[in-house]
Amino acid sequence: MLPPFIEGLPALDIPFPEHVVSARAVRSGHALVVFFTFHSDVELPTHSHGPQWGTLVQGQVTLTIGGVTQVKRPGETWDIPDGVPHSVHITAGSVVIDVFAEPDRYPLRDESGNDD
Repeated sequence: MLPPFIEGLPALDIPFPEHVVSARAVRSGHALVVFFTFHSDVELPTHSHGPQWGTLVQGQVTLTIGGVTQVKRPGETWDIPDGVPHSVHITAGSVVIDVFAEPDRYPLRDESGNDD
């Protein structure tokens, strides 16, 4: 679904194997932009972190943010304020773009398998 130049971006070291979730990223001093491709259904339990904004490119995401549950479809967005508890269910085949205000939220993985 993503074009080759995005698939060619650095991979992230996330707590899921690549066959479950692929994650490619662009990092600046202010934010981390992540292109997620979900190859399997994924359930993320309630957690919190710094501000996050995202959009669904393909598939379906069910988000519970601050106790309010919403089903997101392609083209829809979400905005998670700093420290607000949230959980998410992402269906297989979904493509998500998330922007984290924490540029070091996830380390980059280089070709040698070392973290950056």
